[in-house]
Amino acid sequence: MAEILTDFPERFAAREQLVLADEAKAVRREVALEQSWLHKGRVVLKFRGVDSIEAAQSLAGFEVQIPRSERVELEAGSYYVGDLVGCVVWDRSFEPAREIGRIEAVEQVSADAPLLNVRRGTEEIQIPFAEEYIVSVDANARRLDLKLPEGLLEINQPLTEEEKQRFKRTQQDEV
Repeated sequence: MAEILTDFPERFAAREQLVLADEAKAVRREVALEQSWLHKGRVVLKFRGVDSIEAAQSLAGFEVQIPRSERVELEAGSYYVGDLVGCVVWDRSFEPAREIGRIEAVEQVSADAPLLNVRRGTEEIQIPFAEEYIVSVDANARRLDLKLPEGLLEINQPLTEEEKQRFKRTQQDEV
C-alpha cells in the first residue's frame, strides 16, 4: 500500500510502466504495473514479479514516479512538487533580487497555500507558496522568484536557543 502524493490517483489504472526511485540511494528501477486499486485513502499497487510480502517489503521507501512526458498537463499556476524541490528561491522585493535558499520539500499542511521548506545555510525557513507572492516559476532553470512581504522570513525562522528557553520558561510558569 502506498501513500497517494498525486492529485490524479485514478490514472494508475491506465499505467503499465512506472519507475521506482530511492533518491537517497540513487536507485531507479522500472516496474510493470499489473493492477492497482484505491483502499482507505491509499493506493495498492501490484507489480509484475513481486509476488510475496517479502518482495513487496523490499520496495518500502521507494517513490513511484512516471516519466515527465506522461504527466497530466496542469492548469496555469499549478506545479508539480517534484518541479519545485531543488529550485533556488529568490526574493524580488529587493533590487537586486536576494537569494533565499533551495527548496528541500513542499508540505501541504492545510487547504491553504502549501509550505516551501527552504534551506538557507544551516537554517530551514518555511515560506507559504501563495499565489500573491509568486513572480515567476522556471522549473527548467530551477528558479522560483517571489515577492515576499516585509518580515516574513524573520517570522518563519527557527527559534534561537534563547527563544526556546524563554518559551519553555513561559510554559512552565503557566502550569
